[in-house]
Amino acid sequence: MTARHIRRIAALGSSYAAGPGIEPVADRRAHRSARNYPQLLAERLGAALTDLTVSGATTETITSTPQRVRFHTFPPQLDGLPADADLVTVTVGGNDLQYIGSMVRLGLAGRFSSGRLSRPLGTMLSRDGVPRPSEADIDRAAAGLARVVEEVRGRAGDARVILVDYLTVVGPDTGYGRATPFDETTLEEFRRLGGQVTDVFTRAATDTGAELVAMGLRSRDHALGSPHPWVTGLPERLSRSGIMGAFHPNSAGMRAVADAIADQL
Repeated sequence: MTARHIRRIAALGSSYAAGPGIEPVADRRAHRSARNYPQLLAERLGAALTDLTVSGATTETITSTPQRVRFHTFPPQLDGLPADADLVTVTVGGNDLQYIGSMVRLGLAGRFSSGRLSRPLGTMLSRDGVPRPSEADIDRAAAGLARVVEEVRGRAGDARVILVDYLTVVGPDTGYGRATPFDETTLEEFRRLGGQVTDVFTRAATDTGAELVAMGLRSRDHALGSPHPWVTGLPERLSRSGIMGAFHPNSAGMRAVADAIADQL
């Protein structure tokens, strides 16, 4: 199926697809932008879009478990998948390994630790450090992502399924700063964890035969600290919306993802 044959797109995924912090907002409860990569791709192809992405999603909340976000409960995303979808994009798995959530937590810890009054809060937030998933944890996340692919094929049998990896956040040029308040050991730990998230996508693509748009590799030179980053750092002003969008794709990053998928098609 080529790009010109795609008339309906369905998007499944977490915040790396939903686009928190990017205006305008399409669904405030889902922290979903109207300018995320599914929206940009649908516009480019002239296709209808069913955007089911929800920030904080895991592979389980896509396949089988309702997702509670404050006072609202989202059903499993697959419940809303249209059977006539021609293309289904999937970006999920990072939350299964506590990837971006731990980066936000430790970023806040680093920022708070620089102030005398806020230092105890910084110490508390940094106590658990960067997650260190076991091989079994990575296997479970990859199996969960593979299950998403198989469930999509069972519900939308004619759809082309594309896994879309997470953009690189901590790259070779990322160093300590206000937007990235991590020491070198923590930065290296996040490079390792980001590589494990990438590994989840590679394993799931291999196990299912699904297509993979490897944004981790494509964005390596656009991480934080690069001349033209595709992701945001911790904002100077710590508002709720700014924290939600920290260490996530920015507008340029979302355009890069949409472009990469279009190239793949």
